[in-house]
Amino acid sequence: MGIGRLVTLAVAALLLAGVSGSLFTVNQTQQALVLQFGEPKRTIQEPGLAFKLPFIQDVTYYEKRVLSLIPQDAEEVILSDQKRLQVDAYARYQIEDPLLFYQTVRNELGARGRLEAIIDSSVRRALGRETLASILTGQRNDITRSIGEEVNASVSSLGIKIIDVRLRRADYPAATSQNIFNRMKSEREREAKEFRATGEEEAQKIRADAEKTRTVIISEAQREAQETRGAGDGKAIEIYADSFGQDADFFAFYRSMEAYRKSMNNNDTSLVLSPDTSFFRFFKDKNGTDKK
Repeated sequence: MGIGRLVTLAVAALLLAGVSGSLFTVNQTQQALVLQFGEPKRTIQEPGLAFKLPFIQDVTYYEKRVLSLIPQDAEEVILSDQKRLQVDAYARYQIEDPLLFYQTVRNELGARGRLEAIIDSSVRRALGRETLASILTGQRNDITRSIGEEVNASVSSLGIKIIDVRLRRADYPAATSQNIFNRMKSEREREAKEFRATGEEEAQKIRADAEKTRTVIISEAQREAQETRGAGDGKAIEIYADSFGQDADFFAFYRSMEAYRKSMNNNDTSLVLSPDTSFFRFFKDKNGTDKK
């Protein structure tokens, strides 16, 4: 009885182990490949409970979700116009055929190595046909689209579907960037010198024009002032002539008064004259006649 019970328990344990080893679950984010001694037997892409032969079959799981491939280092690419760029491309892909994927690259690590090589080659070919201007303008989207199509055609034999390929970065190499910066700096300094020289030239022209205008205005004002003064003097002389012509005695009196004013304008003026001089004739008589 004891031996029979032990045998029964052993058989039951084996059966339990076999049943538990034959069942496995595939999640919604997974797809599975059943292998028998390393040889693929069937593919399971629907989620749920599945069966396999215990002890002789194994299950390899692959992601059903979109995966990302981001290279560690940027690659230097030569464009058609001989410009050099540091290009950093990334891709998003899906494992579309687990069987083909297993037969060609085995796992995601193998897929990464193959994809990086294919993407790098496609990027070099595509950018090698383009100029720097086309990459920096709106044609960049067309370029990445063509790269994606070429990569997708190349990886279809790997059981992979490319969702998207993008150029994350496209910059000049460090040495080239420094040279470009130095050229731009020199160009800006040259333009600044030209602007300053042009500005100084214009300033000199403006100052010269202003000085010329000032001289013309002053000369014109002086001329007008002299003309006005001459006209006034002429008018005064005319008035004086008319007045003096009408009264000769008044003219003589006025001339004498002007002579007195000018000669006695200074308080320190001293005159030594003969009492009989005609200079003081209006002091002797209001009519300016000498009385003997």
